[in-house]
Amino acid sequence: MVDLPDARHYVNGEWRSAGAEQIAVENPATEDELTNIPVATASVVEDAFDAAEQAQSEWASRPGIERATVLREIGAVVEEHADDIAEIITAEQGKPLASARGEVTATADLAEYVAGWGRRLEGDIVPSDNRDEQINLQRHPMGVVAGIIPWNYPVSVFMRKILPALIAGNALVVKPSEITPLSTIRLVELLDENVSLPSGLINVVLGSGAVGEQLVTADQTDMVTMTGSVETGKAIMRAAADSLTPVSLELGGKAPAIVAADAHIEDAVNDILTARITNTGQVCTCAERVYVHTDIIEEFTDQYIEATEAVTVGDPTADEDIGPQVSAAELQKTDEAVTNAIDAGATVRTGGSVPDGQQFETGFWYQPTVLSDVTPDMDVVQQEVFGPVTPIIEVESVSDAIEQANDSDYGLSSYVYTTDYQTAMNAADDLEYGETYLNRTLGEAWQGHHIGWKESGLGGDDGKYGVLKYTQLKSVYHDYS
Repeated sequence: MVDLPDARHYVNGEWRSAGAEQIAVENPATEDELTNIPVATASVVEDAFDAAEQAQSEWASRPGIERATVLREIGAVVEEHADDIAEIITAEQGKPLASARGEVTATADLAEYVAGWGRRLEGDIVPSDNRDEQINLQRHPMGVVAGIIPWNYPVSVFMRKILPALIAGNALVVKPSEITPLSTIRLVELLDENVSLPSGLINVVLGSGAVGEQLVTADQTDMVTMTGSVETGKAIMRAAADSLTPVSLELGGKAPAIVAADAHIEDAVNDILTARITNTGQVCTCAERVYVHTDIIEEFTDQYIEATEAVTVGDPTADEDIGPQVSAAELQKTDEAVTNAIDAGATVRTGGSVPDGQQFETGFWYQPTVLSDVTPDMDVVQQEVFGPVTPIIEVESVSDAIEQANDSDYGLSSYVYTTDYQTAMNAADDLEYGETYLNRTLGEAWQGHHIGWKESGLGGDDGKYGVLKYTQLKSVYHDYS
């Protein structure tokens, strides 16, 4: 039995249950109701921003190395309690337990990386046009940051946002997804008990999109950082426009994987399958469409089908490869994507339905699925499918694949498999995507930069630029004549 936290808001260092409206949190493997969370009232949100505003100035006045010490304390707590937090992620999101634990422990490493920025938030000294004058470009915090967290990586994305915001001297008001709020609540409970956090520095308010809208439009919001769908990202930009509030948006993707004729087929199959089924395909960087050269498409497809059929589906607390999708709504979207593809002429080579068996009669399960006879204009190729579905498209050349891959509103991640160095480097130059993986599967480095082009977002996370986006520049002119 998983030890679940009490579902409460965390405001100014105190736990509050205000809000008569309730939202149920389900276990997607069993459809059992885990608990109900209170929806934050307008006054709870206002109190959270008041607390954040009050805490921020004192926090920003601390030397960066002092802020770094707190971040290292956060990382130590996460690492110590990784199993506890991971069990809650699995219960509310359906992620296999090993993957959930990996999500949590990786963020402890992130805390150490970001803490290193305590001594590296540097400005510049630039030459003046005048005698006896110096121009200093200083970095200052944004102020109060509103964070909106998705359900697919509730702890990882929470930490990806709060850690760089804190090291830069900001305070936060954060809303976790109403689908997966419990792991965030448990994490904040642990931080409250074990870390010397100033009251009001981190505030967590629970609720749905209406609460998120309050975060975006609050008078005290100095910046919004959000990970989620393209539609929600556009709504946030529209809402933030009235006050010109800066936004950082990490949105959806439709990652192409290109397999050249000279690719190592077995490696490409294993890497692409991993990049398709990780978290049951519910990752914005998942390989969503596979372009394979005509000379090897038959061999590649046969091997890919064989590998897909070896994927185990089942209880996420057991040693299975994938668990359920997160909700009935997400399962329906996946099933409709496959049905529409079949209606448009695609052929299901394996999967294509809910798995057989009594254990799958409840929960939101879908078989890993491979589609062939797919054409570039099909919705399954053009629109994001947040489930374990792989459409395979035949191409005559790498340049043909790149042209088709770029014919998309999305521009987040892409994959290329080739043993030819020039082909790899040309593809990296020509693909209109914020990140490209050459001969490897998905997974960013904390010191890299995770960013989407086109409708996949702006602002980005991780690395130098993921930290610096939480700062703003001030020019100071020193006339010492």
